[in-house]
Amino acid sequence: LAQHITNLIGFGALIAVGKERDVAPVGGPPYVPVPFTSTATMLDAFDTNVAASRTAIAGLTESALVEPWALNAGAHTIFSMPRAAVLRTYLLNHIIHHRGQLSVYLRLLDVPLPSIYGPTADEAR
Repeated sequence: LAQHITNLIGFGALIAVGKERDVAPVGGPPYVPVPFTSTATMLDAFDTNVAASRTAIAGLTESALVEPWALNAGAHTIFSMPRAAVLRTYLLNHIIHHRGQLSVYLRLLDVPLPSIYGPTADEAR
């Protein structure tokens, strides 16, 4: 799950600079998430992906935010909507959802949770 979040955050830059993403191009290799061999490499990739996405998104103009952006699988368009909607729905909401899942997994393993929206129960102990 942490690997998925790390790869997912990098899509912000792809969404900001391109007009579409094809996860299964006809005649080409399908998208395969980057596997990480260690926690350190995953954390480095996360930081790199966050920086790249922040920079790319910060450079968007209002007109670029309303341009259509599409996710395709070969000849099939999975969705096409304004870039701003893709960033909000398929990037931010998706990351928030998985961050919540990761928090539950950590809690079940008795790992102290970092503060997300203010002090946690762990900090009150």
